[in-house]
Amino acid sequence: MKITQKHQTFERKNSDVCIVTEYPIEDQDIDIARVQITSRYPAEGWAINRKCKEIVYVQEGSGKVVVGDQEYPLVAEDVVLIEAGERFYWDGSLSLLISCTPAFTVDQHHVIQGE
Repeated sequence: MKITQKHQTFERKNSDVCIVTEYPIEDQDIDIARVQITSRYPAEGWAINRKCKEIVYVQEGSGKVVVGDQEYPLVAEDVVLIEAGERFYWDGSLSLLISCTPAFTVDQHHVIQGE
């Protein structure tokens, strides 16, 4: 068993509108984070995870996720699965709980223009 207590969390700012609270569980296969989105992230272009897929639970708020050519409206208690390699962006006022497998690493997450 592994546990991360609240005092062990740390914040990472992806942008002014995307703040991530990391829960360092020290497992290479899976992780979890709380993410606050207050506008479009990324501001332009797309985000892409080259290695991990994300399962996302919408805790609060509303907005949308755009994956590839599809736009999906979101409200509290919706769940989204984004596969590795899919380009996406978030927009709205959303509190998200995100788990990645394998565990998220900053170097595999990219913001891309176009594509």
